[in-house]
Amino acid sequence: MMGNNVFIFKEFAVKQDACAMKVGTDGVLLGAWARGGSRVLDIGTGTGLIALMMAQRFPKAEIEAIDIAEAACLQAKENVANSVFARRVRVVQAALQQYVGPEGFDCIVSNPPFFVDSLHNPDALRSMARHTSTLSYRELFAGVGRLLAPEGRFSAIIPADCRSRFMAEATLFGFSLSRICGIRTVEHRPVKRYLLEFRPEFCPEPEAETVDLMANGERSAWYQGLTADFYL
Repeated sequence: MMGNNVFIFKEFAVKQDACAMKVGTDGVLLGAWARGGSRVLDIGTGTGLIALMMAQRFPKAEIEAIDIAEAACLQAKENVANSVFARRVRVVQAALQQYVGPEGFDCIVSNPPFFVDSLHNPDALRSMARHTSTLSYRELFAGVGRLLAPEGRFSAIIPADCRSRFMAEATLFGFSLSRICGIRTVEHRPVKRYLLEFRPEFCPEPEAETVDLMANGERSAWYQGLTADFYL
């Protein structure tokens, strides 16, 4: 539920007035879909949405949330401080390329920048959050490779037209696709987004499904089930 630039979920609220990237379906999907663990890293946390969702889903998890933008980190820190998960979520202002933190995360999640060849947004903060010039896919996988535990999982959500390039970089760094979910807006439309999970160890046949967000003008049964613990 949205009101006064605050998005209200069942167990926490997300202020977003100072953050370039607002609460959106992509973040909610990833936060509800990604498999977790006891030590979680959220890369490019923005408002802190995904970090808070992971904290809710995995009550014993310790979560590190990083972002390059000062305004985003300040907003995320406020959202975390105002939640019941404040003791388990730490927000750090840092670029992944320079981030020095505890290694061996068993879960890393990211709703990464995805514009590669397009023109930059005139809004500098929004451009930084959306364009790969600040974090290329190669830099993302290099960072994940450095920080992920040998049996850990890395989950991300990307536009359909970025899939081949994203997966090529994953392969380059030795990651294997373990789970893939193609997301259509409605039935019979092309897939618009992919939820992807990678592991350092070889996975011969990834779990795969294709789902719809909407059915008959309402959230699909799949979408309702996935987000039931979050949306009011």
